[in-house]
Amino acid sequence: MLSELRTANAELWIVVFSSVLRFTFHASRELLMASLIECEDVWKIYRVGDVEVQALRGLSLTIEQGEFVAIMGSSGSGKSTLMNMLGCLDQPTRGHYRLNGVEVGGLKPDQLAEIRNRQIGFVFQSFNLIPRTSALENAQLPLFYRGISLKEQRAQAAAALGRVGLHGREDHYPTQLSGGQQQRVAIARALVTSPSLLLADEPTGNLDTQSSREIMAILEALNRDEGITIILVTHEVDVAAYAAREIVIKDGQILSDRQTKARPTSSPVEG
Repeated sequence: MLSELRTANAELWIVVFSSVLRFTFHASRELLMASLIECEDVWKIYRVGDVEVQALRGLSLTIEQGEFVAIMGSSGSGKSTLMNMLGCLDQPTRGHYRLNGVEVGGLKPDQLAEIRNRQIGFVFQSFNLIPRTSALENAQLPLFYRGISLKEQRAQAAAALGRVGLHGREDHYPTQLSGGQQQRVAIARALVTSPSLLLADEPTGNLDTQSSREIMAILEALNRDEGITIILVTHEVDVAAYAAREIVIKDGQILSDRQTKARPTSSPVEG
């Protein structure tokens, strides 16, 4: 009788342990597959006088951590509005936008600013560098709000410049750098906070062909080797070709969404 009871208890523990393992595996799998960006029936409506402008019209979109996505569309298509919303520079009029599982629509300005500083890096067509400030100080700028020592800020900024091939040019001012080098400083500034998401708005728009290739090679490597999620807005087909997924926007809606090549196999960075 005692032997049978022990056997029954052992079988019960096996069943319980197996259930726990299945639950843990399922939960871990769901966590790994969680989307970085989720847009659900998103609308953005502006008013210009008495005219209502529907910049985004019921747009739904999911982007996973580690993707490299190009967003294309003609002027007025809504792609810049979408980029501003994804970067927490604006909020949807209605619908849902979740970043890393956090509903963005109801956040206050200071909360949005915190998300931008902690999770998102921005690269713009016009570089947006401070003219009378060195490359190191430009790259260092986002760290001023982190509460870390000046020495650590400089170390992290120098490391970011090194990642984009500007080691030795830390003390150069923007006027002493080529357009391609200035954009590298802008990318370093975007990287210095270790963001999980990098938004690039026409990053090659002011560059010559060779500089454009160099900048896109850097973005491609950041995605492939470091797993940084990159969303690129461009109207240039050859630039969009660097991405693994191409989304075309028209009249505030997604016209097409296609995978253009296999995603990189590197592990995503943590945000």
